[in-house]
Amino acid sequence: MAPPAPTALSTRTLVLMAVACGLCAGANYFNQPLLHSIAVDLGVPESRAALTVTMAQVSYAIGLLALVPLGDLLERRRLVLTLMVLAALGLLLSGLGGALHLFALLAVGTITCGLFSVAAQILVPMAAAFAAPGSAGRAVGLVMSGLLVGILASRSISGVLSGLGGWSTVYWVGAAAMLGTAALLGRALPKAPPVQRLGYGAALGSLLTLARQHARLRSRALIGAAAFATVSVLFSTMALMLAGPAYGMGDATIGLIGLAGVAGAFMANVAGRMADRGLERRTTLAGVVTLLAGWAALWFGDVSLGAFLIGMLLVDGGLQALHISNQNVVYALEPQARSRLNAVYMTSYFIGASAGSALGSWAWLHGRWAWTCVAGAGLGLLTLAAVLWDRRLMRGHEPRQAAKAE
Repeated sequence: MAPPAPTALSTRTLVLMAVACGLCAGANYFNQPLLHSIAVDLGVPESRAALTVTMAQVSYAIGLLALVPLGDLLERRRLVLTLMVLAALGLLLSGLGGALHLFALLAVGTITCGLFSVAAQILVPMAAAFAAPGSAGRAVGLVMSGLLVGILASRSISGVLSGLGGWSTVYWVGAAAMLGTAALLGRALPKAPPVQRLGYGAALGSLLTLARQHARLRSRALIGAAAFATVSVLFSTMALMLAGPAYGMGDATIGLIGLAGVAGAFMANVAGRMADRGLERRTTLAGVVTLLAGWAALWFGDVSLGAFLIGMLLVDGGLQALHISNQNVVYALEPQARSRLNAVYMTSYFIGASAGSALGSWAWLHGRWAWTCVAGAGLGLLTLAAVLWDRRLMRGHEPRQAAKAE
């Protein structure tokens, strides 16, 4: 059994955790609207500058597998603060790469930040563990709202700061914010002792065991991967479409357009509260329907900016509803293994993101916006299939639970 939390986290602490999650997650997206500027300033081809996106995603995935399981094995407050300081170091190295015009230093900084910014994925299950009884969904939803706002707003803030002081300014500001938030968290977070006494090798080995044991971990991981893949198709191509002949937008304007998606991120808080009321199944179905409706609107996005904004809002809101529902299901499977369950789930989630980005780039290359929408909608249908599979698993599980109760 997991040890009970001594004191429920206050709303103020949860908000601070949400800010920390937003900074950690958003730091890996700073470079996406700046690739052209980075290429020109450092004198490298755009294809080489675009490699920093892959570097951030791959290093983050490695951190999910290698570092997030430590949340079950080590004192979590100290672990979170250490990871955040190291992620800030990565941002400083990236900014220094811009100041010295060294692509190699930017690459090292990007990899360092990506690896250690997984502090966010230790804070989210920590919020569930320390939540007041009956409010774990609300706590996770609030913290995840911050993380998702960070991902979405980072592109906009990055574009605006780049326009004001050059692209390296983004990294200096991000590092300062990360260190300042870590200092505040050090005072606010309670001590969180380990919940398992396992060696590091045994903890890593247990990831596969957990995936084998829990069918709904597999189904929810597939839902998350497919949903994030369809959103990644959108975010990997929207700048190309908005900067093209249809709209001719620049970095700062494209960044500001991305702010419209922030409204969808607040769906995470709504989904969390619905989970606390036992409405996960309805929330999940509503999420995937919203996702598909978003792609129907996005089909007209290259001729109507209004349709694009509505579609982006729906797609992102659908993802948030699915993601929060997924996490509430996954964390309840085995409370003493929340960090390792999260490592399995989030690794699948970001594999989906990488696959979606690659598919989006391929679709744009071969068929521009029309093929992009087909690819995104196709992944939305895969998400629907995964949701239906999960519902069958849940129905199969309910009779066994009733039999045990009798």
